[in-house]
Amino acid sequence: MSDSHKTGPLKIAVAGLGTVGAGVLKLLERQADLIGQRCGRRIEVVAVSARSRGKDRGIDLSAVEWYDDPVALAAHPGADVVVELIGGSEGPAKETVELALERGRHVVTANKALLAHHGTALAAKAEAAGLAIGFEAAVAGGIPIIKGLREGLAGNRVSEVHGILNGTCNYILTEMRTTGRDFADVLADAQKLGYAEADPSFDIDGVDAAHKLAILTSVAFGTPVDFKSVHVEGIRHVSAVDFDYADALGYRIKLLGIARRTDHGIEQRVHPCMVPKAAPIAAVDGVFNAVIAQGDFVDRVLFVGRGAGEGPTASAVVADLIDIARGRSTPTFGVPAAQLSEAQPSPMEARRGSYYVRLMVVDRPGVIADVAAAMRDQNVSMEQFLQRGRAPGEAVPVVLTTHDTDEAAMQRALATIAAKESVVEPPRMIRIEQF
Repeated sequence: MSDSHKTGPLKIAVAGLGTVGAGVLKLLERQADLIGQRCGRRIEVVAVSARSRGKDRGIDLSAVEWYDDPVALAAHPGADVVVELIGGSEGPAKETVELALERGRHVVTANKALLAHHGTALAAKAEAAGLAIGFEAAVAGGIPIIKGLREGLAGNRVSEVHGILNGTCNYILTEMRTTGRDFADVLADAQKLGYAEADPSFDIDGVDAAHKLAILTSVAFGTPVDFKSVHVEGIRHVSAVDFDYADALGYRIKLLGIARRTDHGIEQRVHPCMVPKAAPIAAVDGVFNAVIAQGDFVDRVLFVGRGAGEGPTASAVVADLIDIARGRSTPTFGVPAAQLSEAQPSPMEARRGSYYVRLMVVDRPGVIADVAAAMRDQNVSMEQFLQRGRAPGEAVPVVLTTHDTDEAAMQRALATIAAKESVVEPPRMIRIEQF
């Protein structure tokens, strides 16, 4: 279905009037003339759905039809597009999107969880009906990374995408580095400032970034969305002392999502990384997101911007609406859903690279020899070894870095080290990425 021949308004129904939903309506109102010029027709809000009718959202909704049930909103007879801003991979969000497609409505969504779990099936359903699913707002907020990969780099074979995909984690890690405070303290501040949710686990445990990475992987490599194959680790175990050692070793610590073609298949992983201070992504701090794509003709391209918030996310939603109003259409993930090529997922054990390891050990003779022997037995070569100060008979931190080795060998070595009586805490490991 194409709206390119139409000159009347594009009529939209918005499900969800939280921060982003209200931002979309404000942007459409404030930029009405500009949007009209850019898409050749007006965009008109005909219906909305939200939990509370009485809440002051800073916009006049008196002329808009109101639905208490977002699923019923999806069947609004006058809507050309349903904008889903509810969130969640199941329940009302999924039902709203599915019904909208069944009723012949285009869909625009900011829902990364929905797409990470059901994106391939929804894309197939939309494309079979000649409908568009716009989801620029689902990944990296206001950064046009979906259009950048899907359209801007359409002439390239992409070999790698990596980036900072969660602003909450990037803010916490930045504050830990710049203030010397520990994780729990900075997290509490982030919650007070509204950067972290009351229950921050989706962010700090890496799940939010993993949802986004699964979507980026599909767009970058033309594969079905495969969230279950994403290796996910969060930032709870990153300590203030790790930032001191990282600085001394010439690194910054970032939570990254990495998707890469390898000889073993496509790897998808989210975890804390040490990256060289000179790497462009090392300089991206605070709540900002960044994505770097590697193409065979374009080389490396860097996208940086605000990854969340009312304005940036609304900007991405409206960009998708303008595409639909113009009749611009492209398959959801860059190639038709039926042509997405199944790819072998590369197991985490196949990752090859260098590692940072922090140990708390009892300071007594022979301990370091035991650690070195565990590494040697797995053919892991140590590059640097740091121990600051002595405290005979007491626990002290010991840090080492390795030369490139296989993840499987590293994990076996760490398991042996953890079992040593002289090692008083589980070893903490951060992978080093040489971007």
